[in-house]
Amino acid sequence: MTREEFITNVKESQRQLRLFLLGLCGDGQLADDLAQETLVKAYLASSGYRRRSKFSTWLLKIAYNCFLDSRKLYYERNRSPLETAEGISGGNSADENFEYQQLYRALDSLVEKERCAVMLHYIYGLPVKEMASILDESVPAAKKQLQRARAHLKTKLEEYETRAE
Repeated sequence: MTREEFITNVKESQRQLRLFLLGLCGDGQLADDLAQETLVKAYLASSGYRRRSKFSTWLLKIAYNCFLDSRKLYYERNRSPLETAEGISGGNSADENFEYQQLYRALDSLVEKERCAVMLHYIYGLPVKEMASILDESVPAAKKQLQRARAHLKTKLEEYETRAE
């Protein structure tokens, strides 16, 4: 891959990369740091990119691995769901952020692999096969992650609905 091809591919995938990392760690500054680390690692490994998968899938796999590597040092479980909601919504109005606040809280309550699976499949629209590749899972295991995540989300959202009544 040439430098120009790499730059073009990064420009197309940059927003998705940052939002993915923001959804994983819930901290804008950490997401930016991880995105930068991901891009450096991707550039250094770009000669090994074989186009077996889409560039964005390859890049998100590197990002996920960077997140896992850094989690021991930086990751804090006490993230603010409101901060996550602001970051993922892409700057929508306060009313729209409030409308989805329960969903963001429910997503935040999922274990890491489930949250990641939901984000990759439902937010970014990746097929299960690509999602499995990023998560280093078999396709059946990735489908099971999605199934568990949907069940956990449903339970959490029903809890929030019950509390609201």
